[in-house]
Amino acid sequence: MTISAAVSTVRSTVLVVEDEVLVRMLACDILDDGGFKSLEAVSASEALALIDARPDIGVMFTDVDMPGEINGLGLAHLVAMRAPAVGILVTSGAAEPGQGDLPPGARFLRKPYSPSALLDVIADMLAASS
Repeated sequence: MTISAAVSTVRSTVLVVEDEVLVRMLACDILDDGGFKSLEAVSASEALALIDARPDIGVMFTDVDMPGEINGLGLAHLVAMRAPAVGILVTSGAAEPGQGDLPPGARFLRKPYSPSALLDVIADMLAASS
């Protein structure tokens, strides 16, 4: 096994951070049906605990609007600092982030997104990190 194959195997899980249970379940179903492994978190604090504990997370997919003190944009910046190998995909149906709102290398996907759009972006992000 090559090093890049080992990295892609190790970091093949997508962490879905979404407080709306049906939206979170749908995103995980799309990812699972698309051949990815998914994990769920309902808040930034839960997401950070999973990021710290799970080296297999390759991409974090987070909504901007989150309960608690840290929203999805704040979470994106924290993850970029704490786990720079984790790709960051941010979504929102409200407004697109402005310049500088996302950490370098993070991507944005507007809600509502199609299953194929989500799968294509995640596959692209995981391929780029391997």
